Amino acid sequence: MALLQIAEPGQSPLPHQVKRAVGIDLGTTNSLVASMRGGRAAVLPDEHGALILPSVVNYSEPGAPLVGAQALALAGQHPADTLVSVKRFMGRGREDAREDAARAHYRLVEGEEGMVRFVTGSGEVSPVEASAEILRSLRARAESTLGGAIDGAVITVPAYFDDAQRQATKDAATLAGLPVLRLLNEPTAAAVAYGLDSAQEGVIAVYDLGGGTFDISILRLRRGVFEVLATGGDTALGGDDLDAAVANWITAQCGAAELSPGQYRQVQARARDAKERLSQQASVSIELDDVLPGQAPLTLAREAFEELARPLVKRTLRACRRCLRDAGLDAAVDNVVMVGGSTRVPLVREAVGEFFAREPLIDIDPDQVVAVGAAIQADILVGNRPEGDLLLLDVIPLSLGIETMGGLVEKIVPRNTTIPVSRAQDFTTYKDGQTALAVHILQGERELVDDCRSLARFELRGIPPMVAGAARIRVTFQVDADGLLNVSALEESTGAEASVTVKPSFGLSDEEIAGMLQASFEHAGDDKEARHLAEQRVAGWQLLDSLQAALGADGEALLDSDERAALDAAMSDLRDLLDSDDAAAIKSQTERLGRLSEAFAARRMDRSIRDALSGVSLDELDDEVTP
Repeated sequence: MALLQIAEPGQSPLPHQVKRAVGIDLGTTNSLVASMRGGRAAVLPDEHGALILPSVVNYSEPGAPLVGAQALALAGQHPADTLVSVKRFMGRGREDAREDAARAHYRLVEGEEGMVRFVTGSGEVSPVEASAEILRSLRARAESTLGGAIDGAVITVPAYFDDAQRQATKDAATLAGLPVLRLLNEPTAAAVAYGLDSAQEGVIAVYDLGGGTFDISILRLRRGVFEVLATGGDTALGGDDLDAAVANWITAQCGAAELSPGQYRQVQARARDAKERLSQQASVSIELDDVLPGQAPLTLAREAFEELARPLVKRTLRACRRCLRDAGLDAAVDNVVMVGGSTRVPLVREAVGEFFAREPLIDIDPDQVVAVGAAIQADILVGNRPEGDLLLLDVIPLSLGIETMGGLVEKIVPRNTTIPVSRAQDFTTYKDGQTALAVHILQGERELVDDCRSLARFELRGIPPMVAGAARIRVTFQVDADGLLNVSALEESTGAEASVTVKPSFGLSDEEIAGMLQASFEHAGDDKEARHLAEQRVAGWQLLDSLQAALGADGEALLDSDERAALDAAMSDLRDLLDSDDAAAIKSQTERLGRLSEAFAARRMDRSIRDALSGVSLDELDDEVTP
């Protein structure tokens, strides 16, 4: 007789068999890997005891590339072959990445799928492949420390990463041989770490200023439930920009008209070092003789550095204000969590504390907090801890919808909806006899298709010919826990179905991403008027189409010449108005035409009823309705 193997729900049958799960902070400047050890999340060191892995890959020599500190040391000698801040290029096209590439002196080409590729001494390399090298190095570190293969990994991404960037991150993890449990927004990971360690409840702002991206998230923590109320940020703003501001100041002070790529990389390194030292010192001396022979040391005071940094810090606070507005809150949050190495800058901490009127939390190392939170979440998802310890509710950053008649956007999943989510909405056909439907998927907050981002298109075929409005087509949007989207359309009478997994085309610039929400606020009034005008035009055209078809079928039989002339004149007036921008006049004329056609419509209905009853006796009718 076979025996059942009994175990507590959510726990391993053998308590000592714990799965190896890791959390990875794949950062723009630095990356880390963490795991649960002795009941606490801890960042794993390499063989030299270093916790941080510089997110740098060098391809100057054929064979396996160098990763981390070794690669960073070659940045000055081989600037075009040493990929720094590669995360900024994930999921982006060549045009989007041109400015960042020029600043870093990279050679770029367009890949087959539209994503940018770097030309290096070892051949062309995509951002996905470079990121995979970083992840592969972190995987090796974790396997060496934990003593075996990794069973699951949670990888963090900026909250403002779009579908293309998230998919590129998943592809890099797959290439590195990592089993991805889920992608987790970086600010959310930080909230996980602080929520468990400090047992905080209430509303928390997570201010994440990393090397290449800025994110702000507003979360509500209550009894172990983390709910993201709103997210915002800037995918092209971070510590790299502070470094660039100092590097440009150094170049201006030296009067250097143009630096070679190698010199600029060395100046960047000195700028980064100066920025970090200014967090502890009132002024620093910057030695440049080995970069620019004969150049005397420069002195940079903290006050001068803060003047350079202040415009960038103000940009982060504007994003904070928008995010609070989205969450329906003022600046009075319960706690502010600081994430990212750039939050060590005193000006940043002071500005954030003043904005939120609260001293920011810095209990956990801001460089490590994201990896720590990801490790906690990975430990839960891999099954090492009872289910229900933590419920994490994330949100989508921008609304998702489809195009409807008149170039309008019908939002199906509003922004800041908790994910994973499945939403469905019923639609119908516009024309008589329509047998196919084109589904255009859009992302954004504006009312018109032209003002939103196109994600994908697909067609539903096999709709049976019916009169306009008779078909019932259910369009379903499903967003998984990683923020990736699947859209399907089903014609319910026949079961005809079509679907698409959205892998959007590359080419959305960082400025467009960051500006989409701002544009929705700035143009709210104009968008409302434009939508109203488009809706009136659609209503007008629908009435004209249906009336024209009815006149063709029954006009001669049911209307006299005066009635027909009146309808034709009213229809002509409406057609002329539909080309104008006068929504009120279009609405008024549509209603007038509707009133004029009421008698004709009534006669058509009476005639249809008479035809249906022709040859049917009253006794037969009585038999049909008697129970």
